[in-house]
Amino acid sequence: MFLSRFRVNTARPGARRLLSSPQAMHAAVMSSFPDIRPSDSPAPGTPRVLWRLDQHARAEILLHIVSPGRPDLTHLVEQAGWPALADPENPGWLTRSYTPLLDRLTAGDHWAFRLTANPVHTIRRKDGEPRKLTAPLTPIHQMDWLLDDKRQERLGFRICEKPADRRLLPHGTTHQKRPHPGDRYELAVRDTRSLSFTKSRAANSWDKPVTVVTVTFEGRLEVTDPDALRRALTQGIGRARAYGCGLLTLAPVAQRTP
Repeated sequence: MFLSRFRVNTARPGARRLLSSPQAMHAAVMSSFPDIRPSDSPAPGTPRVLWRLDQHARAEILLHIVSPGRPDLTHLVEQAGWPALADPENPGWLTRSYTPLLDRLTAGDHWAFRLTANPVHTIRRKDGEPRKLTAPLTPIHQMDWLLDDKRQERLGFRICEKPADRRLLPHGTTHQKRPHPGDRYELAVRDTRSLSFTKSRAANSWDKPVTVVTVTFEGRLEVTDPDALRRALTQGIGRARAYGCGLLTLAPVAQRTP
């Protein structure tokens, strides 16, 4: 497994085109692997190509890719990077082996994490109606999606709780009956976006527009099942993985000063 990072040159027209269309970005990412055909789909339970865009400033956008094979991002450098500065020693992106991090995961370890996901649940508006898939739109409900006990067990981690002296309210609640997850847990919603786009032309007609609500979470987690967490890191989490969702990344926990 490999983890790659590519800095997008937001001043270029090609970059703006890719950033405006998750479908175009997905196609560009998949074109980085000459042994994968566009029609290929990974077998269930096997590693797959995952990608995520992180915007740290208005003009600083990083593309992260986790993949079973080493990518060749030359075409992305030409479209959306700095091709004049590329050379064999610095091709315009950075790729490292992901295996050392995957191998060192141990139950009880704590990590800082970042995840962009497409949280959804089913609802029934009226009795007798079929249940419909919908996206939670408030930060509390979005965090509830990730804090679901069964989901965390399946993914091999649990979100860390804040120490009592760091909670703004007693027991981390804003209501006697309903805990406020944003105060009780080491978890925050950093960004929510609604992406709407139309898929490529097929059979001489346009497909219906696709709408995907993406949520970027940051926080701290504790490893409970290393094998399950490895699967989550290499297979992705949730839906819309072709559109930049599902990639969970870990970083060492920064030590707080007293």
